[in-house]
Amino acid sequence: MRKIIHLDMDAFFAAVEMRDNPALRNVPMAVGGAADRRGVLSTSNYEARKYGVRSAMPTATALRLCPNLILVKPNFRKYAQASEKVFEIFHEFTDLVEGLSMDEAFLDVSNSPHFQGSATLIAQEIRKQIFERTGLTASAGVASNKLIAKLASDVNKPNGICTVAPNQIGSFIEKMPIERIWGIGKVTAGRMHELGIKTCKDMQSQSRSDLIHHFGKFGDTLFDFCRGHDEREVETEYERKSLGTEETFSEDIKNFEEMKLHIIRMAQEVKESLESYQDKTIKNLHVKIKYFDFKLTTIERQLPLSEESFLEIFKERWCQDPRPVRLLGVGVKFEESKLESDFQLPLLT
Repeated sequence: MRKIIHLDMDAFFAAVEMRDNPALRNVPMAVGGAADRRGVLSTSNYEARKYGVRSAMPTATALRLCPNLILVKPNFRKYAQASEKVFEIFHEFTDLVEGLSMDEAFLDVSNSPHFQGSATLIAQEIRKQIFERTGLTASAGVASNKLIAKLASDVNKPNGICTVAPNQIGSFIEKMPIERIWGIGKVTAGRMHELGIKTCKDMQSQSRSDLIHHFGKFGDTLFDFCRGHDEREVETEYERKSLGTEETFSEDIKNFEEMKLHIIRMAQEVKESLESYQDKTIKNLHVKIKYFDFKLTTIERQLPLSEESFLEIFKERWCQDPRPVRLLGVGVKFEESKLESDFQLPLLT
């Protein structure tokens, strides 16, 4: 049986800024671009979230919701440095670390010798070490698979931990709203609601063939996920052949200028993250677009690494099909090393 921990830093960018400037700790604040430049928020602290302020929200909208919001210009170099320290702590407990972003990772501690193999105690110690060595807090979910661990990490946020034992998975997952399940967005959720499916327990009443009929190949995965079954392994960092970031928006974006701001923000995040991969050679830049109707398109180009290059790629593809989008992503693909070419290692994308 696997022992999986999902670690998620609490309001990461905002937390770093509050750590470095204590005056920001008890006031609503957010990290993002200026409103007069059609800026978008990268994240907000929990004080701001009480007003409905959230990541990926236009700064102007956030200021309407919270007029007293303090806006801080992002410093991605500082966030990358904090992320590096956090991931160093992860690797002190296991080599099986799958980084999902600068502030989030899965850890497989199935064979870890620490704390007599107790995943819960390991997670508690990791959170303790993160706070003592970085001044930041993290939330953790502990379970026997990735799906449940990720869902659990959100239960006691911020600065909390939740363990779901194997015999608790059934009761834990059945009351979970379907919107919380990986891969279910606004449109899919709407279709499910039309079928009377609002929780995983509701979904369990559907046969595998019914779910496939309604949701295509994804229905096969949904049949397992709604029962808490997930056989995905933790894929380690040394297997990476690409690096990128993407975001699914709570509301479809129709404005081209707003899309450009998201592309620029994500391009900056990727550039900062690349500092940890200086041994890699970039082969291509790529952009991903998922439209409101779930049509997915990607485009790759050999261009210099810059925000302008990502914008050029995005504009080329979106102008061919200028419709509202629900997801944007940018990233780079690396040249394969000789070892990778010879042995064809399974690589993280």
